[in-house]
Amino acid sequence: MQCIGDISEEVWQDCITLFLQTEMCCDAAIITNSSPGFLDSYHEGNLFQLTQKEIQILLAREGREKLFLQGISLAETKCLLIRDNLYTEGNYTMDLCTKGQSQGSQAVMVVQIVSVYLMVIGQKGIEGGPLNLKAFEMAGYIREAIHQHMAHF
Repeated sequence: MQCIGDISEEVWQDCITLFLQTEMCCDAAIITNSSPGFLDSYHEGNLFQLTQKEIQILLAREGREKLFLQGISLAETKCLLIRDNLYTEGNYTMDLCTKGQSQGSQAVMVVQIVSVYLMVIGQKGIEGGPLNLKAFEMAGYIREAIHQHMAHF
């Protein structure tokens, strides 16, 4: 497969813009487990502050049980791991929620799409289930964009 990094930043930004237009999420990013790790994000959100270390911890295949015990920080926001099926055949998702926010927690979802990952943070009051459904829908769009790009090479 061609390098995902060859895909135009415009493709990633279009994906994020489309997802934000659903008004279900307040932030989104597209990341990968290869360098540089961070492909694009909503520039007015917090996920643009994701560090390479946070991405590596989130996407590591080994030691995932620690995430349940210790949680994880994403862009310096502490999150609790609810369900980890990121590397489970046929599922490829991870559900988290933000922790310790005075105005309540927010659902966070990560879905694996080929060799990239869509990460979204739901608006306050949006539960994980509806956010997951919308993220799966968007994952289909991203898969199609990747396949169209790869077909040109």
